[in-house]
Order: sequence, then C-alpha cells, then structure tokens
Amino acid sequence: MNARTARPAGYGIRCARPGEAGAIAALLARAFAEDAVMAWMFPDAGGDADADAIADGDAGGRARGTARFFALLQRQQRPRAGAVRVAATSGGQLLAAALWSGPGRWQPSAARELATMPRYAYVFGVRGLARAAGVQNALHDAHPDTPHWYLPTLGSGPPGPAPGGRAARGGGPRAPPAPPAPPPPRGTDPRFQGTGVGSALVREQLAHCDRLGQPAYLESSMISNIPFYEGLGFRVTGEIRLPDGGPTLWPMWRDADADAGPRRR
Repeated sequence: MNARTARPAGYGIRCARPGEAGAIAALLARAFAEDAVMAWMFPDAGGDADADAIADGDAGGRARGTARFFALLQRQQRPRAGAVRVAATSGGQLLAAALWSGPGRWQPSAARELATMPRYAYVFGVRGLARAAGVQNALHDAHPDTPHWYLPTLGSGPPGPAPGGRAARGGGPRAPPAPPAPPPPRGTDPRFQGTGVGSALVREQLAHCDRLGQPAYLESSMISNIPFYEGLGFRVTGEIRLPDGGPTLWPMWRDADADAGPRRR
C-alpha cells in the first residue's frame, strides 16, 4: 500500500523535544492503561489512577510503573536522531507519540545493557526482573533478522497539558533506561480513537520507509488492533506467546511499497 503522509487538521508531526519526555511518558501510560502486556508486567492492582495522577507520578503501582517504563524507553531511543516522534498542536499539546528504531538499531549493545541494569531494576523491581527478562527474550527470539524499521511503541490519547504543565513532570522524568527493556505493543486510549492521529503518525514514517525501499516491523498485543495495522500494509506473521502464562502478541511485517519509492529517470 502507499503510505502517503496524511496529517489531520489542527496539528503536525515532528521530532520530540528534550523537555517533553515526561509528558510523552504520561500520554503513553494513559494509552496503555488497559493493555494486556502492561497489566501482566505490572500486576499491581493500584493502576486505576486518573491522568493527572499518572502525569504527576503519584499514581498506583501499575500506572506509576508504566509511566516510568515509557520514560525509560525514550531515554533508550533518544540517542538516535528522530527516534521519538509526536503529533502535537501548534500550542504544544501532545496527542500521540511513536518510538522508532532504524535498521540494525533496535537492540542496544551489550555494554549499554550492562550499564543500565540498575535502572532496569528500578522500573520493574527486584521481583519483576525475571518476568521482564522473559518478555524481552521472547520478543528478541521472534525478532526478524532482515534489516527493517522497528516500531516498538505507538500511543495516542486525549490532549493533556502542554509541556511545562503538570504532564511535563510526570512519569518519573529521571526514570532510568533499561537494558533491552521489553518493547511493548501499541495502545490507543478509547477516548481518542477514530481521529486519525495514530494513523497519521505511523504513515509519516512508513512514507519514509517506502522512499528508502525498507520494510517495517512491530508487535501487536491486542488482536483488535490488527485490522488497523493491516490497513497500513502490515500482515501478521505468527504469534508470540509470553512465558509463564503471559498474554499473546502478534508480530506484523510490512514490505516497502515499490510504487512509492523515488522516481527513476
């Protein structure tokens, strides 16, 4: 399919700014509030906090842990140019966020993994490390070898305060980066579905993939999201069953659209 960039009126798509990490973590925590993998990774039942509590880092165990996890993923991604992309209004309201890894860059080096182990433990806790490692290993074992663009995280949600407000401080802004932290599948806040924000954010990168002639890959943790990704040109390639009775994920692959590549003379 042709991934032409489609930007709904009222906002644009750009790279995340340094001061937006906390707001992005809070947005993703809201988007993944009902996600099966996040619920399994952070089984604390105290996750039913509201958006302001999540943004301030005062939420219960699951919400707080999820926000810290997304702050951690951003730190891991940010050394790569353009790896954290957002849909935002001209006034700075963040509507959606996506984390991308380019070909050959989805897995941190062994040295970086070792250096960030204490921060990894901070996010998941000592008792949660084994479960986190099981998820990580399952996803890594299923990861394709063919060079590709990887979308580990996409989330959209209702607009929150602009950076500098409550949301900008949320999600544990100093939450540590993890050694290959298990990348979660995408989630969408039901209150913000159907607006085209998440689709526009993904299409913007897929159009770049098409120009380069490069494929893309993701895992979906919600079977209900599969038609959304199929509409963007992805196809299911199998199943990933997490260990110890964890939920199932569906790996999805998208070949570049040859018709959308650079024109040849």
